[in-house]
Amino acid sequence: MSTKHERIHRDEKNQCTLCLAELDSVYADLGLTKQELAILTIPRRVLTVSFPVRLESGGSRVFVGHRVQFSDARGPAKGGIRFHPDMTSGHASDLAFLMDLKCAVVDIPFGGAKGGVVVDASTLSRAELERVTRGYIRAIADFIGPFKDIPAPDVYTDERTMAWILDEYERIRREHSPAVVTGKPPELGGIRARRFSTALGGVHVLEEVMKERGLKAADVRVAIQGFGNVGENAARLMRDRGCCVVAVSDAKGGIHDPTGLDIAVVSSHKKQTGSIMDFPGAKNITNAELLTIPCDVLAPAALSSQLTEQNASDVKASIVLELANAPTTPAADDILFKRGKLVIPDILANAGGVVVSWFEWSQNLSGDLWEESKVLKRLRQIMTAAYADVRRISEGTGRRLRRAALELAVKRILEAERLRGNL
Repeated sequence: MSTKHERIHRDEKNQCTLCLAELDSVYADLGLTKQELAILTIPRRVLTVSFPVRLESGGSRVFVGHRVQFSDARGPAKGGIRFHPDMTSGHASDLAFLMDLKCAVVDIPFGGAKGGVVVDASTLSRAELERVTRGYIRAIADFIGPFKDIPAPDVYTDERTMAWILDEYERIRREHSPAVVTGKPPELGGIRARRFSTALGGVHVLEEVMKERGLKAADVRVAIQGFGNVGENAARLMRDRGCCVVAVSDAKGGIHDPTGLDIAVVSSHKKQTGSIMDFPGAKNITNAELLTIPCDVLAPAALSSQLTEQNASDVKASIVLELANAPTTPAADDILFKRGKLVIPDILANAGGVVVSWFEWSQNLSGDLWEESKVLKRLRQIMTAAYADVRRISEGTGRRLRRAALELAVKRILEAERLRGNL
């Protein structure tokens, strides 16, 4: 990192360190000023709250929650809510920054946000989770809203959680406000296809890459790390298109079958046993082993920082589709680039979810009802257009896709700030 970056980091204590690391690659190319870098890397609002919740044991516990609104120059802040024991305001800032970039790359009118509660959801009953959710929303209700900050599902939250958020917010406001949250059940104003939109958006981008390289689906072997909502749907969608999914994994480990896995049967096995492990006919492997399995496409769809300086040299896939947020460290990204691997960056590859969230928000504000065919058509159009924009910059400059996507996002965000008179 340059001396100027280090000086700015010392001067601005609230500056997001991930932002500086990511923007370091485009800093010189774009000639960013200190003021531009500050406006790109300092969150607009960082909120930390605490709230007591009555437990079924009869006692109570104080929970801590965070919400970061990174930018609102291009529109209201938008981002997920996760329940995780390692949730911190710093991590929320990192993820909100990525959301800011993601919305700009696909050119939708949102800024970035992220938040959640410090909790191991598996240790709480459904009733306790509901009380935690409602307590968190009561604590942040003044800071969210259809034109302020619009939450969505994330790690260990789902449609049910969003329904609780909607209900609690509407109780507080004493009015219906379906556009305050996306990822809701369709019965409460949710939109069709939202459940698999993140995975589908990534698949659309991958299909564009395959066309450019003359790859037929039947000849493409895929390994997917993560078998949650995104990973499982990605595996299903890729297999439906004719790809051979040779490996998948969940939190307990992975399975590998070089002849291909029947994803529907794997999903049933997980429902019955609680894990994909010990799937008949497949070999058990670790999550680390999955990353270096012989395949054509590697799709990290789990946690951050999975591809590192230690394992990037062993990746055999020629294409890395980042369905998780920040699954590749900067050092690993450099190694993969030097080895000729194509990394489709997270701020493009997994943007399908926020695109369809935009559709849901628009549907709720207008009172309209989008047919699934309309959702799917518009999602494909936006994802392929975003890839074309990023690819055009990459080809024109000779830079990797991540650099091109960052440049595109930064230019769009800064232009909005300039038009508002903030620069």
